[in-house]
Amino acid sequence: MTDTTHKSAVPKATSERVKTAVPTPAPAPRRARVWRGLTPWLFLLAPLAFLITFTYAPIANMLAYSFTDWDGVSPELHYTGVGNYTELFTRPDLFEVFWVSGYYLAASVVQIIAALYFATVLSFDVRFRNFFKGLLFFPYLINGVAIGFVFLYFFQDGGTLDSVLALFGHHSDHAWLGTPVSANISLAGVSVWRYLGLNFVLFLGAIQSIPGELYEAAELDGANRWHQFRHIIAPGIKPVLTLTVILSVSGSLSAFDIPYIMTGGATGTETFVIQTVKLAFQFNKTGLASAAAVVLLLIILLVTWIQRRLVPDEKVDLV
Repeated sequence: MTDTTHKSAVPKATSERVKTAVPTPAPAPRRARVWRGLTPWLFLLAPLAFLITFTYAPIANMLAYSFTDWDGVSPELHYTGVGNYTELFTRPDLFEVFWVSGYYLAASVVQIIAALYFATVLSFDVRFRNFFKGLLFFPYLINGVAIGFVFLYFFQDGGTLDSVLALFGHHSDHAWLGTPVSANISLAGVSVWRYLGLNFVLFLGAIQSIPGELYEAAELDGANRWHQFRHIIAPGIKPVLTLTVILSVSGSLSAFDIPYIMTGGATGTETFVIQTVKLAFQFNKTGLASAAAVVLLLIILLVTWIQRRLVPDEKVDLV
């Protein structure tokens, strides 16, 4: 019995010596550690350079110009303090153009509702759904200048819209871009047609990221499409819905290309951005235009902050 105990003790001691004999890995050289820490920044070097050059540097210049009376041509700059901001807030005509943004804001509501509806319908098994997906997203791929010219002929007197209405027996002599109300409604409708595809794709991607097992379980429980939308889809796409609202509000306040191409701001369709561009390049008041651009940026940031406070992000866990 003693011999057996002695034999069993030998392998145990040997294994302990083997474990202690395994060498520990040597620390990496200092140069390798430095390169390892610098590697992510080397990949970020080019994007950060472009971001600073084409985003933050122009914003800093715009902020500096807003305190001067620069005309955009002269090499001399005269510091005027907050004179441009005082003029901007004491002239009601410079802020009256914000009322035009109300048309685009209302159009954004229609746009979000329509995009959410089509995304919900086409997320299920519907015939020709790929065709309809491409049809809805296609307008967003077209250049804004081309869209402006196309719809300029569409809304002109005797144009495409009047010709289509004449086919149904309605002969209208109404100038669609002739009055402020009809012109702004027409331009807002064009913006809905153009940007519907972007919101549609965002909603569709969010809906398709929801696990399919939830729909199957809901169908087993007898839930119809409305119940699935209310209890599964709506909570699941809440972060994307918040994003689209922010984009829609900022886009409504900064509408430019479609009204500028189609009317040039005439007939009561001038937006705040069109007015800013005219101040800078038509009236050579670059300092005042820079102040207007800074105010618009602050308004958009303020609206975004308020919206984020009212509807904070919440972690969605549907599983």
